[in-house]
Amino acid sequence: MNAARLRAFCLEFNAAAEEFPFGPETSVFKVLGKMFALSALNARPLTVNLKCEPEIAVQLRADHPAIVPGWHMNKRHWNTVTVGELPEKMVRELIEDSYDLVVAGLPKAERLRLDRA
Repeated sequence: MNAARLRAFCLEFNAAAEEFPFGPETSVFKVLGKMFALSALNARPLTVNLKCEPEIAVQLRADHPAIVPGWHMNKRHWNTVTVGELPEKMVRELIEDSYDLVVAGLPKAERLRLDRA
């Protein structure tokens, strides 16, 4: 997966938006104002920070050297994933899991609004 595909995939999710609150070099992907992915798309190697359930985050880090505690994030809830070192299918699943986790934490009214969109 390259940077363009990563960006496009993150924007495919319902109500996903790209913002640049940390400067033009860092893409922050949000759903209804809540971050689910963060990446410096021009960086090499390409990495993405993704939200993850704490127990799963620890297991992923143990199983995959390309997954480490989230850089500049709450390390209990976020992982940094080196994109090119994992199969694209796995990266897509990790992004989707991050999105789903963030959506699950939204108020019920906002979740319902997403379901209708």
